[in-house]
Parts: sequence; C-alpha cells; structure tokens
Amino acid sequence: MEKGYTNKAYRWNRENYSRRRRFVDIWSFVWTLLFRLWLYNKSWSYSGGVSEAKKAARRKIQAVWIRNTLLDLGPTFIKVGQLFSTRADLFPSEYVEELVKLQDRVPAFSYEQVEAIIEQELGRKIPELFQSFEPIPLAAASLGQVHKAVLHSGEAVVVKVQRPGLKKLFEIDLQILKGITRYFQNHPDWGRGRDWLGIYEECCRILWEEIDYLSEGRNADTFRRNFRAYDWVNVPRVYWRYTSSRVLTLEYMPGIKISQYEALEAAGLDRKVLARQGAQAYLLQLLNNGFFHADPHPGNIAVSPEGALIFYDFGMMGRIKANIREGLMETLFGIASKDGDRVVQSLINLGAIAPVEDMGPVRRSVQYMLDHFMDQPFENQSVAAISDDLYEIAYNQPFRFPATFTFVMRAFSTLEGVGKGLDPEFNFMEVAKPYAMQLMSNMNGSEGNSFINELSRQAAQVSSTALGLPRRLEDTLEKLERGDVRVRVRSIETERLLRRQTSIQLGLTYAVIISGFTLSATILLVRDYIWLAILAGLIAVVVSGLLVQLLLRLDRYDRMS
Repeated sequence: MEKGYTNKAYRWNRENYSRRRRFVDIWSFVWTLLFRLWLYNKSWSYSGGVSEAKKAARRKIQAVWIRNTLLDLGPTFIKVGQLFSTRADLFPSEYVEELVKLQDRVPAFSYEQVEAIIEQELGRKIPELFQSFEPIPLAAASLGQVHKAVLHSGEAVVVKVQRPGLKKLFEIDLQILKGITRYFQNHPDWGRGRDWLGIYEECCRILWEEIDYLSEGRNADTFRRNFRAYDWVNVPRVYWRYTSSRVLTLEYMPGIKISQYEALEAAGLDRKVLARQGAQAYLLQLLNNGFFHADPHPGNIAVSPEGALIFYDFGMMGRIKANIREGLMETLFGIASKDGDRVVQSLINLGAIAPVEDMGPVRRSVQYMLDHFMDQPFENQSVAAISDDLYEIAYNQPFRFPATFTFVMRAFSTLEGVGKGLDPEFNFMEVAKPYAMQLMSNMNGSEGNSFINELSRQAAQVSSTALGLPRRLEDTLEKLERGDVRVRVRSIETERLLRRQTSIQLGLTYAVIISGFTLSATILLVRDYIWLAILAGLIAVVVSGLLVQLLLRLDRYDRMS
C-alpha cells in the first residue's frame, strides 16, 4: 500500500465531508506547489550552481510529491491526475510519467456501507436481490468497488457499488477547483496561452459521467452491440433490474489479464494473435463506430480461455463526430503534401491550435514534423515516438489538443506497449495501415472521389493565381510609385532586449535617487531637521518600492528569454 493511504483513507469512506477542511487541504497543496515552482526558477536555490541535470532531478522529485499528494487528497484528485496524465502537451514529461502511475489501488469501504447503498438504490435488501453476495470485494477503486454475487436465477454477476458520499465530495472539490482554475487562468505567466477554464469544464464533464452508473451501463450496451459481429471480442451484459445511478450489475466474465504473459502462454493462447487483435479492436472502435474506450490500460482488458478479448469498465468513453473526421481528412491531405501551412490551418479549424499573432514558430514546428517523419515508411513508425515528439513540440506552444485527441493518442501508445509486451516484433502502425487506406477509400467514395476533387480545386486555384499575377504585379508597382506600400519589420527578441535595457537604466536612476535621498535624510537628521529628514526618507522608501517592482519585471524578462 502506497504512502498516504493509511493516513487519510478514513476520510474517503464518509457520507459527509467538511467543505472548510477540503478548502484548507486543497489550497495548501496549491500554494505549496506554487512555492516549489517559484523556487525551481531561482538559480540560487541549487547548491553548487544550476544545471539542466539538477533541474530535471528537481522536476522528478516534484512529480513524485504531486502524485503522492493527489493520492492523499482522494477520489476527485486521483481522477483529475489520471486525466492530466494524458496531457503531455500541458505538463513536463516527468509529471506525466508519474501521473500515469496514479492507479486506483485504494482501501475498500465496509460491507455495512455496501448494504446500505444497495438497499437505498434498489429498494430491497441484498438477500432479496441475490442468492449469494461476497462481502469481500474483488477490487476497490477511488470511485467504487466490485463484489461478486449470484442472482436467484443462478447467473453469476459482479456488482459495482459507488463509494459513499462521492457526489457530495465532487460538488465540494470541483467548486474549489473552479476558483483555482480562475487563478491560473488570470496568472500573467501560467495563464498565457492556456485555456485552463476549458480544461476544467472538460474534466467536470468526464468526472460526472464516470460516477453515473446508468451512463456507464448504456456505454457498455452500445459497445457490446458494436462488436456483436466479432466473436473474438466479449463485453459483459448489463442487468438493468439490478442497476441504478450508484449500483451497476454486470455479467461475471472472468479472464486472464492481458499483461499476464506467462499465464496466457500456460493457457495455450497465441500472444502474436492477441497483440494484433487488441490493435484491430481499437481501430474498429475509431473508424467504424466513432465510439471508443478511452482508458484501455491492461487492467481493463482480459482474455477468455477461448482466446477472445474481454473489455471492462466503460465509465470513460470517447466519441469522434463526423465533422472531426472531415477535419482530420483535411489534415491528412496537408500531411501527404508536406504543406505545413495547410496542416496548421486545419488544426486551427479543429480547435487543436489556438491562433496567435505570430504563428511562425508553430508552422516551423509542424514543418519539422512533416520533414522528419514523412521520409519514413508508414509501417515503420512508432505511435509512442510520434506522440512524444508531437507533445514535445506542443509543450509551451499555443496547441489546444482536445480531450478526444489526447485520449486517442494515449490509447494508441498504451496498446502499442501492450502489443510489444505480447509480441516483441509487434508494430501498431503496420496493423493500422490497411485501416487507414480503407478510411481514405471510404472518404473518397462518400465524397465523390475527394482526392481528385482536391487536385482539381488546387489546379483551378493555381490557374486563377497565375492569370491574376500580372495585374497584381502592376497594382503593387503603382503603390510603390505612390509611396502607399509600407514595410513593417518586427523583432520580438530585439524589442524584449530593448525593454530590458531601458529597465536596467531606469533601475540605475532609481538607485542613484535612493542613495541621494537616504544620504540627505541622514545629514538632515544629524542637523536636527527631523521633519525634512522624514520627508527625504519617505521619498527614498517610495522609490525603493518602484525599484523592487522593476527588479521583479526584470526577473520575468529573464524567464521569458
């Protein structure tokens, strides 16, 4: 059991939570984090001088501390941390690596509480509903726990029961988090270029969906219907008579966890086939249905004795809308033609990039990606490597990857890792290639051969541009003769250096003024001109305050450069 569970786990199994206590605990974490981040940027806080290795080591220490503190803060923050583990575009890699380890291994709540919740939700006592019910849970997570049971009809089921007081805890925590989000959004450094309020709204939506077991049951039914034609995918059936918003009863469908490689081999199952089927199942979810499992970690996928994949836990699902597919098609054309401008514009239309005044750095970053990866065969690329490089470029850039995009990339990387564990020679992109070709073929067919249409459109655009070029040249020459053409050259770095130099000169002036008035106050005090000495001293204090503000501004320039 990890550090922090025994200290604060008793608070998680309550029906009522103290709003004041939660406020103190959460804001204490935030202010401690802000102090650590402030100290991280101060060179004097590193013994023996600052270096990149020392900064990386400190980021790692901070990441471990964040993970342990989120565990202490309980269910809301465990789920928020898990969601943030998909946002490598927002946080340093050290933070993401630690948040990925934020698993739901938490203490169970009592059987008496389970009895009370089931009776309250389903209106009948456990013996009236079930022939048998195991009081010790099969698993306990931050949002609930799972018990094995048998219906009076003899069917084996699992009953998922929500943790006591969870809705009340979410209401308190999310209200406090809203204030924290506003603080970060308005912060001059951390708020610039980040839509923290949008991220908060997305987190709220996902969290409320996860604790609505009726919604999870509907997700499971939809997922089951989508794979009814594939006998190599199994999805547990929902027993709706024994289900409510806080209790979910599913068909008991045991299997071998997909990451238990030795057990799979002992059962005589082909690991190479399982690796390919895992990738194919996910590609079918994305391309055929647009409805996909957003959290396909090894704990949520098992294998039946017959070799079929079993999917569990449908609380976090993703959907890809039709207009998103069209936008992705536009991005695909841009990538295929190595047109960085077109890719950037399509990503802006998709909402993945926020337009800023100077898009040059973003275009150069995207062009680098195109030049670097498009020279390699599609099937030889690694999803994890591509997503890592993409997030490395996106970090501190005006990218706004939607939650759907980050869930897809995270799922691809996870499945690639699972596949390589099953089969060291497994290549996710090789499996994906025929599906990508099918998608392009379907899009072409449904849109009247859009590739040819696109070539025609571009040809017409080039022709129009060529025909209009002489006239445009003539107009430009006329403007030059009239002096109507203005050339504006803007160098952000030069402007920043000039502002810094001006601030330094102003600081020297302030220092001279402070010295002069301090000396004057001393002389006046010695000669018993008390009131004049006080006046001179006050002027020195006021100018000192201005100097401090100027020094803080200079420190901000140093961090920006």
